[in-house]
Formats: sequence, C-alpha cells, structure tokens
Amino acid sequence: MRIRSTFAAGLASGGLAAVALAGPASSPAAASAALVDTERQPVISYNTTFVPPGSTARVRGIYPASDRTVVTLHVWGLAPNREYGAHAHKYGCSSTDPTAAGGHFQHVEGGASDPGYANPDNEIWLDFTTDGEGNGAAQAVVDWQFPAERRAQSVIIHDHHTATGPAGSAGTAGPRYGCLTVPF
Repeated sequence: MRIRSTFAAGLASGGLAAVALAGPASSPAAASAALVDTERQPVISYNTTFVPPGSTARVRGIYPASDRTVVTLHVWGLAPNREYGAHAHKYGCSSTDPTAAGGHFQHVEGGASDPGYANPDNEIWLDFTTDGEGNGAAQAVVDWQFPAERRAQSVIIHDHHTATGPAGSAGTAGPRYGCLTVPF
C-alpha cells in the first residue's frame, strides 16, 4: 500500500504537522536511524525564477516499521501558485551542477522512464503545489526502506508534477530547479 498526498499549502507556511507512527524498535532503521530530519535550510537553486534566493526546505524521513518509509517535504519561498515535482535522488547536491545528484533513487533498480520502475511505489515522489507565498508540502509513504548499502542522498525539485504513463515519459518531471542534500 502506498499513500501519496499533497498537504494544504497553508500547513507549510504555518509550521509542521506532528505525526505519531508506531513500529517495532527492532527494525534495522529504528536501531540506527529512525528519523532523518534536515531541519529547515536553504535550497540550492539551479533556476532563481522558480527557486528564488532565500528559498528553504525541510525533509523528514521516518522509518516506523521494518518495511515502510515515510518522507515529508516542506518548502518555503518558491515561485507562488505553481506545481512542482520532487523526488529522492541517488547522490548528493552540487552547488552548480543539477545533474550531479544522478537519477531518481529506485528501490528496485530499472529503467529511468520505464513505468515498471519509475513509479510512486518504487521511488519517492513528493509532488506539491505552492500557495500564494510559495509554500507547499508533500508526503510519500512506501512499503520499503533504503538499503544500508544504497541510500538516496538528496531531494531534487523539478519543473512540474511527475508524469505517469508509457515508457519514455513515466517518472519525468522536467528540468531540475533546486536541490537539498538529505542523509537518508
């Protein structure tokens, strides 16, 4: 089961929602890193029209059970009233090269735009729409955890919501506009 939702943008402007999640303390993630939280920090911008100077974001990853991951993204100060795509990517951010983060992290590795692999059950998709102040939020819940030897290392903000559909377009969301390094 996968739950994907876009929070009301007002939530992002006013703060963060508290979520209580229960899971066995013996899960691998619970033993070593039950919570990843970047705190609110500047977004590296690759396009100042859509991710203006001063834009910030926060990513939280929670591992409530041995087979589940919950990732929440909050953004502040992006271009207002527009749709963005966002995904967990393989590598960390570069201050100048938007391609340095590599492709989307895929739990089961496969084709970058093959719908059998490029889908919200196999990747972390965090699409959101900003409000009039450029604030927004999204959450992804997947039934797997990052393997210890192969973890996503960033969240990239893209031009538009993520496409679903046939091979060649599945998982695409346009140019990369911003990046936040996340130690998943």
